[in-house]
Amino acid sequence: MELEKEIGKSRREIEWLPNGRPHYIFGPCSAESPEQLDQTAAQIASKFPHAIFRAGVWKPRTRPNSFEGVGLEGLKWLSEVGKKYGLKTATEVAQPSHVEAALKEGIDFLWIGARTTVSPFSVQALAEALKGTDIPVFVKNPLHPELSLWMGALERLKSAGLKRIGAIHRGFYLADNKNYRNFPHWDLAVQLKARYPEIPLITDISHIAGKRELLPQLAQRAINLDMDGLLIETHHDPENALSDADQQVTPGTLTELIGGLTFKTVSSDNQEFQNKLDILRAQIDKIDEDLIDKLALRMGIAEEIGIYKKQNKVTILQLERWQQILNNVKEQGNYLGLDRTFIEKLYNVIHDESIRIQTDSKKEPSED
Repeated sequence: MELEKEIGKSRREIEWLPNGRPHYIFGPCSAESPEQLDQTAAQIASKFPHAIFRAGVWKPRTRPNSFEGVGLEGLKWLSEVGKKYGLKTATEVAQPSHVEAALKEGIDFLWIGARTTVSPFSVQALAEALKGTDIPVFVKNPLHPELSLWMGALERLKSAGLKRIGAIHRGFYLADNKNYRNFPHWDLAVQLKARYPEIPLITDISHIAGKRELLPQLAQRAINLDMDGLLIETHHDPENALSDADQQVTPGTLTELIGGLTFKTVSSDNQEFQNKLDILRAQIDKIDEDLIDKLALRMGIAEEIGIYKKQNKVTILQLERWQQILNNVKEQGNYLGLDRTFIEKLYNVIHDESIRIQTDSKKEPSED
C-alpha cells in the first residue's frame, strides 16, 4: 500500500520522535489545574527529560455529568509547563476546532482517540483540518477490534499530506475483557506493526490495564514484542485525580516501573545462537508448509461433504457434529499442552471457512 512506501524512515530511525527507542509518553489523563501539571511535569522532566508530556483537555465521557476536561484553558497550561521544563507536549483532538486551538498554543504532538478513530467521518474532518501542517499525529486503535478502521484512519491522514504519523495501541473493548479495562489483542497490534513497519507504534498500557498493579507486566510484554514505546498516565497525586484515578501512577512509581524493565535486542552477534535459530526457523517453515497442505486437503473434503448435503437437502451446519469435533480437538490439544482457548479460536476459524466452502460449492461429487 502507498502508506507503507511513503511514511517516515525505518522503525529504528524515526527522527521526529525524541531520543530514540523506546519512546515515552507520560503525563496525567486530564489537565486539572496549572499546579497539577507543573508538579507532575517537573518530576517527570527530572528523570525523563526526553519524554513527551501528555494531558487531555477535552475529556468527553461515556455518560455526562462527570469531569469532562477544562477545555481551551488547559492548552495554555500544557504549553507553559512544556516550555518551562523543556518537554514536548501532546493532547487529544476530536474536532477541527480542537486542532486549530492546539496549533495556536504550540502543542507539539496530537493524538486521535479511540472513540474518534471508530468514525471515518470524524477522522476525515480532522484530516482536512490538518492539511498543510507538519505536526505529528498519533492514531489510537478504535474501541472494537477492527484492524481496517485503524488502518483507514492512518490512510486518511496520509492522504491529507501528513508525513509524521504514529499509532497508539490502547486495547479494545470486548464483552469479556478478562482482567483488563480493555483487552490487549496483541495480535492486532502486531499485525499493524508488520503491515506498516515505518510507523512508530506506542502501547498505552494505562488504558489496557485500567488499574495500576497490571502496568509492570503489560509494559514488559510491550517491550518484549518490540513496540516502539510506552504511554503511561502519570499524576503527582493519582488518588485524587479527576479522571481515571485507578490507572495512573506517581512519577516516583513510574521511575521504578521503567527501571524494572528488561530490554532485549532483535538480533544477536552470537554465531552459535544464529545457527541454532536458523535451524529452528527452518523446522517451523517446514511445519507451516505441512499445515497449509493439510488445511487444503481438509477444505477439499469439506467441499465434497457440502455437495452431498445439498443433493440430499441436508443443512450445512450440523451443530452436534461440530460440538463433537471441537470437544475432540480441545481434549487432544490439552493432552499435548496446548491452550484450550487457542484451540477453540483456531477451530472456529477453520469451521467458519468450512461452512463458507460448503455453502458456495458448485462442483459435482466425484464418482470414484
